[in-house]
Amino acid sequence: MTFEYVPRGVCARKMVITVEDGVVTDAQILGGCHGNSQGVAALVKGMQADEVIRRLSGIRCGYKSTSCPDQLAAALKKHLQHDGE
Repeated sequence: MTFEYVPRGVCARKMVITVEDGVVTDAQILGGCHGNSQGVAALVKGMQADEVIRRLSGIRCGYKSTSCPDQLAAALKKHLQHDGE
């Protein structure tokens, strides 16, 4: 299933994530730091969504209370909660 998420508190404008059978098969982070966004997206492909959440939750960007990786984790949490209902 592919879903979109609008992150909060970061430079990125939108995230488009595909999860199949609990595995992230694609991720796009639109806006923000292009190289970092591409790197994070490439690293999470093929990972279990739960593992992505575990590894990326709580990462901060400078003085901000969140980051693009943290927002990716938040998107997956929201998706997994909604999908499990």
